[in-house]
Amino acid sequence: MTEEEAQGWLSERGWWEGEVGDRLRRFVALVLDEADRQNLISAGSREHIWARHVVDSAQLLTLLPCDAAAEGLWIDLGTGAGFPGMVIACLRTAPTRLIELRPLRAAFLERASADLDLAHVEVNAVKVEKVELSTPAKVISARAYAPLDKLLGHAHHLSDEETVWLLPKGRNGEKELAIARRDWQAVFHVEQSFTDPDSVIVTAQALRRLVDQAPVRKAQNLRKNWRKT
Repeated sequence: MTEEEAQGWLSERGWWEGEVGDRLRRFVALVLDEADRQNLISAGSREHIWARHVVDSAQLLTLLPCDAAAEGLWIDLGTGAGFPGMVIACLRTAPTRLIELRPLRAAFLERASADLDLAHVEVNAVKVEKVELSTPAKVISARAYAPLDKLLGHAHHLSDEETVWLLPKGRNGEKELAIARRDWQAVFHVEQSFTDPDSVIVTAQALRRLVDQAPVRKAQNLRKNWRKT
């Protein structure tokens, strides 16, 4: 996807004109300015920021039912430079919580939220495992945070049966999903990314951890051995 195609994609969805487009353009300017001081995005992606970062983030909204896209708490894990979490916050007005442990990046997200007047955004500079919620998240996203099985282990306490997980992955996405299925059950789907033919988005709902079968198997083996004696 070229930069022109990315901007056209946003325009088709009403996200290029008006206040939303203004916020996105201002946010991109903030990222590029801050990237001169800290390594927010790679040098090679600066000229492709709309396709590789903005649309790559915004496409997550198109995978949600309308009510989930518009309402409820959205939590983004390891937000970094603001992708996808800050882009999502520019596109919707419902509560958005950005989890970013690195102090410099968390400080940037705080400044960007204030500059863009995004009062519905909260930045937490803590480990994901230590985040506490009064009610489960409606949506959880994470881009380049951790392998899928590790990610689910860190953040499952933030979800319930209704939570939708939107997890962009690279070419190893399906392999990560196969590993995660050993310990997790959910309604999983793999969607093709709009911006990169080698990337996918793993979606999940009704997530629950599978019961560890190792103690059960050990007890069964002990009973078998006891019967043989």
